[in-house]
Amino acid sequence: MIEARLAAKTIGMGVDRFSSWFDANRDGLMTGLVVGIVLVAIMLVLRALGQRAVRRDPLGLGWRSVFGRVLAKTSIAFMILAAADVVSTYAELPHKPARLIDILFVIAFAIQGAVWGQELILGVIGRRVAEENGSGPLASAMAIIRVLVSVTLFAIAGILILDNLGVNVTALVAGLGIGGIAIGLAAQGIFSDLFAALAILFDKPFKKGDTIRYDNSTGTVERIGLKTTRLRSVTGEQLVMANTKLLEREIHNLAVAKSRRMTLYFAVASNTAGDKLAKVPDLAAAAAETAGCKLVRCAANGVGGGAVGFELVYDDRSIDNNRNAENRSAVLLALIERLRAAKIEIVRASDVPPPLAPF
Repeated sequence: MIEARLAAKTIGMGVDRFSSWFDANRDGLMTGLVVGIVLVAIMLVLRALGQRAVRRDPLGLGWRSVFGRVLAKTSIAFMILAAADVVSTYAELPHKPARLIDILFVIAFAIQGAVWGQELILGVIGRRVAEENGSGPLASAMAIIRVLVSVTLFAIAGILILDNLGVNVTALVAGLGIGGIAIGLAAQGIFSDLFAALAILFDKPFKKGDTIRYDNSTGTVERIGLKTTRLRSVTGEQLVMANTKLLEREIHNLAVAKSRRMTLYFAVASNTAGDKLAKVPDLAAAAAETAGCKLVRCAANGVGGGAVGFELVYDDRSIDNNRNAENRSAVLLALIERLRAAKIEIVRASDVPPPLAPF
């Protein structure tokens, strides 16, 4: 009975204190509720407008869609805590409840701010990608940019939350800095490849779809990843190369060439008359023109083994490997035909220099 009376007395005292507080803060509480409800209503309307803008422009080509994506990401939890913080401000709640609401609002605001910032930055970049029809360097870099933006913004949000919770952020940041140095040293290869990927995407020595040659390998770029670049070789297999190692090579971007300079070596019999040897460059020029190519030079470059060697250099206007091979075949066949018509015996033809002694 005594415990029941004490409990009833405690409850009664609590009700009395609440009644006293309510009577003293009635106007502030009502004002806070009205302002909070209006604030939530405004945010709901803005979110609905943002969702409508996104539906009208799903590709994100317009600025309205970019800002619409930001507004559409406003969470209900953030709205409720924002309204609660407004009510707490107007109603002058007791210290502990007011502090709890303030902490929750700071957490919600930091997370919501990170989400808004992420959507805004990615939306602006996505708009540029859409304008380029997904073929520019930003399209390839979207995965990297998304990771960097997300990690940066949410790290800032986490630091703000910890600071408001009373954590010594200065010591934490210093500790993270030391830890970051250790991680950086341990994973310097990964980070070097990451920054090499960014260098490839923005400096643009090549892009997705380009045919490049480095060392003894030639292939078409299929994907530029965070650590590696993948190419499809002319023989069909996939080539995988670390971004850092790839940039250390001398890269020949065959896709941006206006033409391909091709070289063909051939040899005619050494007993060919001098006047006929003098006609060889003209016959080579005519052979190159049959394939739509332009002669650069055709000159004798060696003699020996019963043959006179010639170097035929021409520019092929096509940059496609298959087309280059077809044109090389056409030039060679046309050259053989014209040499035979001129009664000149051809004894060798190759794309590597013949083993003849130089003049």
